[in-house]
Amino acid sequence: MIEIGKYNELRVLSKSEAGLNLTDGDKMVILPYVHVPKGLEIGDNVSVFVFVQKDGRLTGTTQKAYAEVGDFAFLKVVSDEDGVFMDLGIDKDVYVPDREQKRPMQKGYKYVVYVYLDESNDRLLASSKLYDFVEEENFDFEEGDEVSLLITEETDLGFNAIINNTYIGLLYHNEVFDNIQIGDTRKGWIKKIRVEGKIDLTLQPSGYGHILDSKEVILAALKKSGGVIELGDKSSPEEIYHRFQISKSAFKKTIGSLYKERLIMLSDDSIRLLSDDDAE
Repeated sequence: MIEIGKYNELRVLSKSEAGLNLTDGDKMVILPYVHVPKGLEIGDNVSVFVFVQKDGRLTGTTQKAYAEVGDFAFLKVVSDEDGVFMDLGIDKDVYVPDREQKRPMQKGYKYVVYVYLDESNDRLLASSKLYDFVEEENFDFEEGDEVSLLITEETDLGFNAIINNTYIGLLYHNEVFDNIQIGDTRKGWIKKIRVEGKIDLTLQPSGYGHILDSKEVILAALKKSGGVIELGDKSSPEEIYHRFQISKSAFKKTIGSLYKERLIMLSDDSIRLLSDDDAE
């Protein structure tokens, strides 16, 4: 079955004046000649993004769409008459009706939206009312799992982010140590799943494995810098992140572990690599 608003693997059936006729064995899709890959012949298979033209014809393109139906994406408004149209990266913009705009959207700006299909007419639509489209239960991850994040908006508490293109969670301000922008895609981790279903996120992995990795990084940095690094318990989270790309909490756990192993000496403002003589 052909899925509108998604990529479909179709077979080239014949040629016509408008382009190649593609089929899934049931319906027909026209692929305009301008988008026909070089060397494509009758009988070959080709992957195309399928959409509906104004005249109702199913049309395919080999252009790379920024999103498919069912995706959250960061798209740009290219027209703002009677609703807005957003650039989808192909010869077909996606329409956002006024009713689907969380706040009025303006031409030239980019917004995170959810792309879906109007079941009544197979028209591609998008919505910035993201909470209407996220799953709120049946999470397919656990605390500590690595996930993909799409940053959607900044709030008083931090940054909301779409998780694995399905759920939504919160990245608190104290978990952010570098410049984050709306529309950024980041690797993150599940910090906590609350009883009420809220999800706390972090940009830092946790657990013993992460400490082991951080220990190797800090030891290598100490050796490279002559045995002393001007960072310690009183250093700011921003200073620590700038140097090692880890949170202050992870830094303290790591240097605490190194101290217990008698590999370093600690002070409020620095750490020092112990020599063999010091260790004795």
